[in-house]
Amino acid sequence: MPVVNAVLLAVYVLFSLGASHWLGQKAYDWLPAPAALEAEPIGDLFSAMTTLGSLIFLGVFGVLLYSLLFYRAKGNEDGAAIRGNTKLEITWTVIPILLVAWLAWYSFQTYERLNVLGPLPLVNHPHGQIYAQLPGASPFEPRGVLPETENSAPLKIDVKVRQWAWEFIYPETGKTSAELHLPINRRAQFHLTSEDVIHGFYVPEFRVKQDIIPNRDVEFSVTPSRVGEYQLRDSQFSGVYFALMTAPVLVETPQTFQAWLTGSQTKPALNLAQSEHQTPPATVLRSGWPRVAPKSAGTKD
Repeated sequence: MPVVNAVLLAVYVLFSLGASHWLGQKAYDWLPAPAALEAEPIGDLFSAMTTLGSLIFLGVFGVLLYSLLFYRAKGNEDGAAIRGNTKLEITWTVIPILLVAWLAWYSFQTYERLNVLGPLPLVNHPHGQIYAQLPGASPFEPRGVLPETENSAPLKIDVKVRQWAWEFIYPETGKTSAELHLPINRRAQFHLTSEDVIHGFYVPEFRVKQDIIPNRDVEFSVTPSRVGEYQLRDSQFSGVYFALMTAPVLVETPQTFQAWLTGSQTKPALNLAQSEHQTPPATVLRSGWPRVAPKSAGTKD
């Protein structure tokens, strides 16, 4: 019987390791296709958490299944009264502590590498602010700064957000738009301000999010890496019409972006909630709660 138990244990351990690794790799497919350099380390972190969580789940499930199959009580017999097992207590206390500490360290290293520091301004880092994957780089070490190019200087964009509209201002030309245009492979540095409540800057394909705190200047950087059209969403509940707090994000080639930036066509900061607010509901609900009327197109007050 001990030999059979050892074989079963070995087989299940190998199965758990293989299944956990497979699930960790599949986790990349559960996220939107990455469209920014910052998305890669976030995907690696998510994959590592999925692998570890799957391994823990399968391990606990295996112990329960083994106990049910081989240590079931016969008839009305009660199990032996076992009180206190110091080695077991230490084991199931130390292992979770080590796992949580490792995840915390891995997460901290990832976010330090990206310089995503919540509502605080970005700080200067000895390895640079944005990191790109370099051949042979360790996943736990800084990956090196972006290569120097003619467009290596960050593109600065002022982002003003209010209930319920986004407004993007390009200081280089003074152009204002309701669409966010970004050139590929060039770091964009956003200056975020909120005119009313807490909002959240979130593009799922970028996989990084930044809260926008009222009365605070928030700096946030991202480097688009794939041409396409995406959707900017408000990740914080900001009021009645926050579901309409969206804006198109267009990642373009440098030539296309420059042509748009220097062009004369400008889209004002339209408030999509205005038409919905003016449409009477099919069923009148008098809750007694006042609603905030959306601002008209282009207004800031």
